[in-house]
Amino acid sequence: MSVVEINGIKTNYEVKGDGPPLLMYSPGGFDASMDKWTNLGVYKKIKLLDHLPEKYTCIIFDRRETGLSGGKVERISWDHYVAQGKGLLEHLGHDKAHLLGGCMGVCPVTVFSVKHPEMVLSQILYWPVGGAKFRIRGHDRFNTHLALIEEKGLEGVVELALNTEEGFGKDPRVGPWAPVIRSDKAFADHYASMDVEQYKLIIKGMSRTLLDRDTAPGAEPEDLLRLTVPTYIVPGKDIAHSTAAARYLEECIPGSEYWDIAPDDQTEENVPEKLLKFLDRAAG
Repeated sequence: MSVVEINGIKTNYEVKGDGPPLLMYSPGGFDASMDKWTNLGVYKKIKLLDHLPEKYTCIIFDRRETGLSGGKVERISWDHYVAQGKGLLEHLGHDKAHLLGGCMGVCPVTVFSVKHPEMVLSQILYWPVGGAKFRIRGHDRFNTHLALIEEKGLEGVVELALNTEEGFGKDPRVGPWAPVIRSDKAFADHYASMDVEQYKLIIKGMSRTLLDRDTAPGAEPEDLLRLTVPTYIVPGKDIAHSTAAARYLEECIPGSEYWDIAPDDQTEENVPEKLLKFLDRAAG
């Protein structure tokens, strides 16, 4: 694994394989570290990193505020995650790449394609998050973090983060910056000393910015409707990955390919092969 600073924030990343670049935005919601490609749910089953690197240079990374990457307390939007991925590609010397997003990683992928279509050879949207239940649970997560702040302040958040291991996804009390608190003492000290009221405004703004709709968060529909990026969509079907969210993206993105397959039927035998065939077609 390697480390690079992008826009003042440390990014922990790894490059696997050889061939055209494939930038992979990790699944895992707000706990999107690169290891989720091999140890989380359906991704553990389909084993993409056992197959895609045979033909593509797979670039995986800990999204900012997760894993061993750094962070900054600010009102994070999808644009911030796009900037991290774009900066990583530029650091590695790539002016174009295929994009693959899993779970909540789909959101920055669609925004990346809208903002920088000249850099995107194709995009794979695997198990897009979305749906009313996803939005409601997401807002509840931010509210749970705010409740801890009301009770114990930012010092209480730091204390809890240092004495637990889970991230914001599994233990919302610790907030979005728990991994950075654990890995960077200077950051933890600064975090604990912040103005509480200003911090609460950041959290309230983040929840509204990132989780603003009952379809699929990310790029605006009017922008998706203008996209010409080759797109492949694989649906999920659970409380966080509504099939309706995947169908919404199919409806909005012209010429997108939708694989109408049930989650239980997605396996190591069929998924990597399908994705590789799509990537090969997109590459021309």
